[in-house]
Amino acid sequence: MTGGLGKLEELYSGIRFGQFVSVGAVGATAETIVVAILTAGYGVLPQIAKAVGAEVSITLMFLINDRWTFSEAGAAGWIPRGRRYLKSHLVRAGGLLVGFAVLTALTAWTDLTLVIAGADLWPTVANAIGIGCGMLLNYLTEGLLTWRVGAD
Repeated sequence: MTGGLGKLEELYSGIRFGQFVSVGAVGATAETIVVAILTAGYGVLPQIAKAVGAEVSITLMFLINDRWTFSEAGAAGWIPRGRRYLKSHLVRAGGLLVGFAVLTALTAWTDLTLVIAGADLWPTVANAIGIGCGMLLNYLTEGLLTWRVGAD
């Protein structure tokens, strides 16, 4: 298909979107575990824990998406894969900014806590909410820019 609408139609695949969401759940789980360990276990600031967790998550999700969700869309080889990896980091910046903004709004600008077994897990919950907010933006930018779904 050609044109912008054709590209969007190719992204409007229930199977591909389901794969992306599944991979996102794996990435969100990995990031959430890192954030929980660093904030509740080591007292690391939520934003620093988010940065570490996001890097782990982005790398993991890229590897899975490259081999599964968008396996037919990217050129083979180390150089094209490396370019996609770098591009993935760049295009995910939008979703990451959304996640940081939500995390900051829900932790720095509120007085909420969620204490379970003596640990405040509110930063972990706030981070999960932020992850969900950035997911659709990430799907569109990854599909259109990183793997160039529907490109001629």
